[in-house]
Amino acid sequence: MSSHRALRVRELLKREIGEAIRREIPVEQAGLISVNDVELAGDLRLATVFISILGSAEQQRTGIAQLHKNRTRIQGLVAKAVILKYTPQLRFVIDDSIARGNRVLEIIAELERDPPAK
Repeated sequence: MSSHRALRVRELLKREIGEAIRREIPVEQAGLISVNDVELAGDLRLATVFISILGSAEQQRTGIAQLHKNRTRIQGLVAKAVILKYTPQLRFVIDDSIARGNRVLEIIAELERDPPAK
């Protein structure tokens, strides 16, 4: 598959999976779930969906549990919205890159406030 087509399919899946999640899983119960990225297998049969969940620790646990529980329903909604030869099987993974990035920024800010003595 050409890289341009793969990029378009990934972005389309990312948008549609996000919409399906917003419709199926209530924010009050599971926190705010956002789709950060989608990684597709070469044959388009498996999609790893990188998500982040904003909310309390309990909401995060509930959110990932709801995603796993409603995976087939979300796949069905995506299949209706995105016409592909094969609808990829979704696999949800917590993406902690944003939290790690924020931690790096905190460390840099701390170093700027307290420069090391020479």
